[in-house]
Amino acid sequence: MENEKVYRMSFSKVYPLLVGKALKKGRTKEEVDQVIRWFTGYGQPELDGMLEKEVAYGDFFRNAPKLNENRVLIKGVVCGVRVEEVEEPLMREIRRLDKLIDELAKGKPMEKVLRG
Repeated sequence: MENEKVYRMSFSKVYPLLVGKALKKGRTKEEVDQVIRWFTGYGQPELDGMLEKEVAYGDFFRNAPKLNENRVLIKGVVCGVRVEEVEEPLMREIRRLDKLIDELAKGKPMEKVLRG
């Protein structure tokens, strides 16, 4: 299953890709971290700790302290896939975070990215 391959990927391998996407467009690592913290409920020390361990990307989401209730407001297309139509719940969360990072990279103001 393609989803299982994504779920088994290490968060420490995915994270630099998320940061890199934002950096290429003039955003910062700190902004990426802010988005991830808002989405998952992890604190910065926990987030930093995840980068030092071999945490599977799926587990990163499964074990998130408190997924933000406003994440359901995240709509749109990422990699040709409409986020709100992804049937598998864990993959939907992964796509939602991808969408937020895309919005950040496209220059959207942080308050709009975070559905404020």
